[in-house]
Amino acid sequence: MGSAHYRAESESGDHIEDPSEDALFMLIDDLNGSDNTFVVIQPDEDAPAWFTSVAVLDAGGYEVVRRDTVRGDLEVDTEAGIDRIARDLTIWMAARDLAGPPTARNKNASNTTQGPA
Repeated sequence: MGSAHYRAESESGDHIEDPSEDALFMLIDDLNGSDNTFVVIQPDEDAPAWFTSVAVLDAGGYEVVRRDTVRGDLEVDTEAGIDRIARDLTIWMAARDLAGPPTARNKNASNTTQGPA
């Protein structure tokens, strides 16, 4: 069963329960290269089955990590557009709730890393 509630928390301690796409945009937009370098989003439970994080890169842009331990997925991408990151993460998190447990068919399809569209 997917997680019904999740939490986004930045290094600075800002947090939002069940963040919307706009809320994720604001959290990511507030990141900087010194004291607020990342935000983590994960289910609000003791042993979350998935997480995603966004971190500021020294060279500019962001590193986006998506990890789903149930499905064995790990995706690491770089992205410059905050609006695209917020939208993609919102879709990815919703898929965790809707997909249910992996099957032999969708597990193999989900082990790919998405590139830029």
